[in-house]
Amino acid sequence: MAEDQRLDATDQQKRRQVVRAVIASAVGTSIEWYDFFLYGFAASTIFAELFFPTNDPTTGLLLALGTYFGGFAARPIGAAIFGHYGDRIGRKATLIITLMTMGVATALVGLVPTYAQIGIWGGILLTLLRLLQGISVGGEWGGSVLLATEWGKTRGGRRGFLGSWPQFGVPVGLVLGYLALQIFQPLDPYWGWRIPFLLSIVMAAVGLYIRLGILETPVFTKVLRENKVERVPVRQVIVKNWREIVLSALLRTGQQAPFYIFTVFILTYATRTLGFEASDVYLYVIVAGVVSLVTVPFWGYISDLVGRRRLYIIGAATMVVWSFIYWPLLDTRVPALVFLAIVAAAPIHDIQYGPQATFIAESFTGRLRYSGASLGYQLASVTAGGPAPLIAVWLYATYESSFAIAVYMAICGLISVAAAYALKDRSHMDYAVEYDEAAP
Repeated sequence: MAEDQRLDATDQQKRRQVVRAVIASAVGTSIEWYDFFLYGFAASTIFAELFFPTNDPTTGLLLALGTYFGGFAARPIGAAIFGHYGDRIGRKATLIITLMTMGVATALVGLVPTYAQIGIWGGILLTLLRLLQGISVGGEWGGSVLLATEWGKTRGGRRGFLGSWPQFGVPVGLVLGYLALQIFQPLDPYWGWRIPFLLSIVMAAVGLYIRLGILETPVFTKVLRENKVERVPVRQVIVKNWREIVLSALLRTGQQAPFYIFTVFILTYATRTLGFEASDVYLYVIVAGVVSLVTVPFWGYISDLVGRRRLYIIGAATMVVWSFIYWPLLDTRVPALVFLAIVAAAPIHDIQYGPQATFIAESFTGRLRYSGASLGYQLASVTAGGPAPLIAVWLYATYESSFAIAVYMAICGLISVAAAYALKDRSHMDYAVEYDEAAP
């Protein structure tokens, strides 16, 4: 009887830790992505004028988006740095560092003097802080996913659903970032935009408080207990799992490139090309973000029922078709149809995004999981997410047609279909057992 009571108490404690870990992951990634998206939205709308003024508006926009891309280029560096420490000192400690780094970098963006005040040095400082943001995000994602999934059942269970909650932070950050700019920027064109950036330090303090109350994950604790910590995990995972790293990056192509077109490039396209008011486009994207608050965890849950790889292939193939529907709807310039295109893109995108975190994390064994998952996920930032708005601007300027962008998105979707097919589905493997030591 006493033994049964102890087991029940242990189960209850673990369930509480699972809930806390999921909340800590979702809150932390929400804050990180609020910071990251806030910069992207500002780069698409106001930074060209404030920090990169030129006689050619397109040149100014490309310069502003160039600093935006710098954050993506830095993300694999962050993945390598924080992946190393996440696999050596633990998930929790590493996540505390990434959160504070992002909070400080974003708050400092709100203090950078403009071109009118210090000339090109404003743009240089902005770029350096953006790189620091990218390094932070590069380490944040992997740790948040592992914090959520490694507290769940090690075999089967709801791992896809648990892994969708760090992804849930993306639409939360998206909505908060858009709302913050929409509320504060109109207060004053010169300082109103700074307030959302300065608020980041307060949000980071809240996230830190939550994360300090979480225990280290059982999977990493087991690695420590069995003395299996790798001395240089990043090097080891590149040697052992280079194929999984490459496939993980390619897997994200058909999700990440369209996502930044749906959320960043659309601001420029809808206002400058279609003639919509920026406030209307903000509202449409906010509604799309709210829809994703439901569809991201929904598709993560579905992946536990049908398998990660199968659902991902369906989602990537759907994106190929949607690419040729999305742009014609936008080009009608009919408000209802433009609204439909922007909002419907969210659940279609989320078919891939919901199960993606767990699909990638399951591809790497426990002692190398932080490094491998982070590298695979963040390499796509350089090949897909970061260049996407720049490529979209160039394609439209060159061909003067949105069809070229649709073709680009469809090619990205096909790449994801092929990568998902090639990546092994480990949905039913024991998450706590080292894959290279498990019996066939």
